[in-house]
Amino acid sequence: MAGASASFSPIQHIPPIRRNILSRGLSSMCTRLPWAAPMACAPDAAPELLQAAKLTVDNYVRSGMVVGLGSGRASGLAIQYLGRRMRDGALKDIVGIPMSVSSASEAAKSGIPMDHYKDNLQIDFAFDDADIIEEGTLNAVIGRRKLEGGESIIQEKVIYNAPWWPFKRNGGCSCLQVSACTCSHVSIVKTASKLAFIVSDKQYTRDLDGSIPVLINSGNWIETAEEIDDLFLGDAEVWRRPTSGPAGPLGGDFPLVTKEGHHILDVIFTSPILDLGQVAESLSHIDGVVDHGVIFGIPCTVIIASKDGIQVADNLAKSSVIDKL
Repeated sequence: MAGASASFSPIQHIPPIRRNILSRGLSSMCTRLPWAAPMACAPDAAPELLQAAKLTVDNYVRSGMVVGLGSGRASGLAIQYLGRRMRDGALKDIVGIPMSVSSASEAAKSGIPMDHYKDNLQIDFAFDDADIIEEGTLNAVIGRRKLEGGESIIQEKVIYNAPWWPFKRNGGCSCLQVSACTCSHVSIVKTASKLAFIVSDKQYTRDLDGSIPVLINSGNWIETAEEIDDLFLGDAEVWRRPTSGPAGPLGGDFPLVTKEGHHILDVIFTSPILDLGQVAESLSHIDGVVDHGVIFGIPCTVIIASKDGIQVADNLAKSSVIDKL
């Protein structure tokens, strides 16, 4: 599905990528590209981010809604504010659907009733952080590996015995190391009736780089990784995500395996990403790819926090819509 553009930008073809999974020595790759390279940058801890979170709740959340609760610093602020509005009586009968352990924990502390994600669940509105938003198309990348102590749609540490964890006895995640409902997170983002990303102005950019997480079947994962490597020959490197800590391109001794038996590949671009939509389309056609962290062609609103104020962009109309508040 092609999304409407919020501004104009030329569409360019992505050059192919070089094979790097097996054809290179691990030592040279680790020297050239340390494990911290694919990590996402933490959003700025600034009051404008709090204002963006408040605006998101005030403008889009209404009483009686089922709300997807995103993961990340801005989403955490929005969850806290949502809980406060519920305690004040301004919002009632809200049910939160957390996308991660951190969002479930924050919702529990904020007193927001929760349920787990189910197929065909009608989610009225969802908000989430994004690692990067492409200016113009509003295509996004979510789920990049965090440097430390962070979470993503691809790697979550589920505290199974935590009293607030809503998935424990309802057919949801129950492993200590899982993709933390990767499918749930992506499904919530992609199927919500309305979607908003809350980002800093540094994350809203035309210059795209960094990594894209890809969820793959663990069987014959090498073949899938090699096909992805061939697809982006010369422009990216493909690393299997480890359970934790630093590791080589193959994921070390303990590569991350999700509850469903999937692996995570971090496709780390060493050249600018010229067309995020084309990357998403290409990944989706590779055998063995289950999903990826590119949110492409989805109608959404982006709340952009900066020191100059809050801007709101959306791709819901054919013309550019960027409002400064």
